[in-house]
Amino acid sequence: MKISGYLLSALLAAGVALPAHADKLDDIVSSGKLRCAVVLDFPPMGSRNAKNEPEGFDVEYCRDLAKALGVEPEFVETPFPDRIPALISDRADVGVASTSDTLERAKTIGFTVPYFVFTTVVLAREDANIAKPEDIKGHAVGGPAGSYETIGLENAVKAFNDPKGEFRAFQSQADVFLALSQKQIDATWTTSTVATEIIKSGKYPGLKIVGNAPIDPDYTSLIVLRDEQGLINYLNLFINRQVRSGRYKELYEKYIGTQAGPTPALTATGVYR
Repeated sequence: MKISGYLLSALLAAGVALPAHADKLDDIVSSGKLRCAVVLDFPPMGSRNAKNEPEGFDVEYCRDLAKALGVEPEFVETPFPDRIPALISDRADVGVASTSDTLERAKTIGFTVPYFVFTTVVLAREDANIAKPEDIKGHAVGGPAGSYETIGLENAVKAFNDPKGEFRAFQSQADVFLALSQKQIDATWTTSTVATEIIKSGKYPGLKIVGNAPIDPDYTSLIVLRDEQGLINYLNLFINRQVRSGRYKELYEKYIGTQAGPTPALTATGVYR
């Protein structure tokens, strides 16, 4: 009994002596800043204004999160392919970057519940003889590497099994629009929000939406390192409160507008609500 007691005392003493492990949430609060990975060539979610300052839904969402944490926001511009590497290399704490919650990505990175949902459309040049979504067969098409829409588009082109068709991946969304305007490609799959914004801007004339792409709604989440469960829990509650407070609806109407329809629910029927 004495030996067991000594052993127990030693173990308890060792346990008390072990330092507490600080997680990412603690690190962010201690540092006084929140580094958000954002995509700034993806309006209205993220872009730069005339003063070269970041703006958009994702940018303001990061500001809201920083305010809730009591820290200052810092924006780390990341093209689509760089969103996860920015977290892994510790250049960013959180990805507020319209990241689709795919199972493949979940092997590498941690996802919150959805904070936004997109509808995917087919954006084509007016002179490309594409009148409806299926007309892209036999055309050169492309999108930003690694995005949900681009992965779906590449799979669609493979399914066509048409030697006249061609798929090209680009580094950024801006590169895709430039390729469209320069007739390197004839069409792309992108979100309805981006397509509407780019047509309205007049920066790339001669583009049109020809219908919805044959792909499921794109639920997107905030992303962090996979093992940071404490931070994920906090972010899930933050997203919940953004919806409950009406802030999600406010930001949606500000950056997307009511012409796109009512603020979409961040739920999947039969799964969570």
